[in-house]
Amino acid sequence: MEHMKLLLILITVLLNKPSLTRSDDDDVLVHEYYKDKCPLAEEIVRHNVEVAVLKDPRLAASLLRLHFHDCFVMGCDASVLLDSVEGMASEKEAGPNKDSLRGFEIIDKIKFLLEEECPLTVSCADILALAARDAVQLRGGPRWEVLLGRKDSLESSFSGANLLIPAPNSSLEALINNFAQQELDIGDLVALSGSHTIGRARCVSFRQRIYEPKQEYHYGYDHYNRYTSFRRILQSVCPITGRDNKFAPLDYETPNRITEQVWAYASNEDLFFKSFAKSMIKMGNINVLTGNEGQIRQNCRSKQRQGKGKGISSPRCIASMKEFRRKLPICQNKFHHMPNVTSLACK
Repeated sequence: MEHMKLLLILITVLLNKPSLTRSDDDDVLVHEYYKDKCPLAEEIVRHNVEVAVLKDPRLAASLLRLHFHDCFVMGCDASVLLDSVEGMASEKEAGPNKDSLRGFEIIDKIKFLLEEECPLTVSCADILALAARDAVQLRGGPRWEVLLGRKDSLESSFSGANLLIPAPNSSLEALINNFAQQELDIGDLVALSGSHTIGRARCVSFRQRIYEPKQEYHYGYDHYNRYTSFRRILQSVCPITGRDNKFAPLDYETPNRITEQVWAYASNEDLFFKSFAKSMIKMGNINVLTGNEGQIRQNCRSKQRQGKGKGISSPRCIASMKEFRRKLPICQNKFHHMPNVTSLACK
């Protein structure tokens, strides 16, 4: 009899053991979060990303970049998708994003289909994370399991987007510090920089680098002429003046596929893919909203009105904005040329 009691206790403990696969606890991100809530969610995202990328291969890089620009401002909370309203300027209008970010219409379409399938269930933040993963894999990159269960923010931060998103001409030291503020290390910086082997960039984004004199080129630094040759190719596309919006490939040989690009991974693509996937998971968990924080938007471009849908009505400032405030003074010191922040648009 005593043995039977112990067996029943053991079974009860095992059945109630927390799992990273699924959980009824919305306070943590888990795998297969929508398995019961919206079984077709990941399939709907993947199918629509696949169709979009087949039509326009550059959208793969655009969706990846959209996720990155979202996560580096307040966290992975879909704040980048919010349109401007009275009293709140959209992150879309910030310097690093204006006339540059793409893919919003794809996210809108996916959200519309998910709302038809499972109303007010799948967050815009999770859609961004899944779309980025699928876009990378569809262009020949690695696949990783995305932890899900994010909630959407109730606000955006125009000032934060100007301060926290790395500039194209950032020095290595500035990039290391910028990533460190997001609790990403040098290894993450190197791995995530590999994402620049897909997509294209406008001339205005990198002209300074290809025309500034580099003394090291004359002292054996570029022994095999890799940098010199590529620089000349870019100069042929982008003259010293004009053609600001002309596009050039980020990787001349393979603009549509993630391959070994960074020296540390040059001889081992598998190692690069594993490191890239690990860093993407880490980035996708930056300052996420879960449980009663944030909400699930019906439309990714606007927050859900108070009293409607799922989520709380109080602003996001209650939670992760505390961390965001802590970071801003550091950024202002390092990027002193940016506009001074007098308000965090926390209404």
